[in-house]
Amino acid sequence: MELNVKKIGQEEHYHIDELDKKILTIITQNARVPFLEVARECGVSGAAIHQRVQRLMNMGIVTGSIFTVDPKKMGFHTCAYMGIYLEKASMYNDVVSQLKEIPEIVECHYTTGSYGIFIKLYTHNNEHLKEIVANKLQEIAGIARTETFISLEETFSRELPVN
Repeated sequence: MELNVKKIGQEEHYHIDELDKKILTIITQNARVPFLEVARECGVSGAAIHQRVQRLMNMGIVTGSIFTVDPKKMGFHTCAYMGIYLEKASMYNDVVSQLKEIPEIVECHYTTGSYGIFIKLYTHNNEHLKEIVANKLQEIAGIARTETFISLEETFSRELPVN
């Protein structure tokens, strides 16, 4: 299996075939699916699936498998998104290193537009969210102000389509 790599700007784009796409579709729907079941569905051997998945991992297309924890069942009933205005763009790295220390923050993105940073966080309730904002976020040097959006419901979440 030869790697067909195309460089666009700084990014490398790998060519994957239809079997790779079928494998990706199956394993992204259920990371625990046995390779033999994937093999049966694809009409190839289990060893071929193992080799293909290993190759996709070596190429960096597949970066691992995860178990997803339901935040509500763990007592985190408030999901919020927050736009963070930076005092100066040069403060980004310092701010991010401090944001990493707050376990309730589960995503952090460097963005264009009004906000310098956009984060997603889970808290037990609105009072806990207020505590995070007042006692942790507003204490970080480099944050000028924040704008918070509370999610009322996650309608869906999915992996990127591979076809």
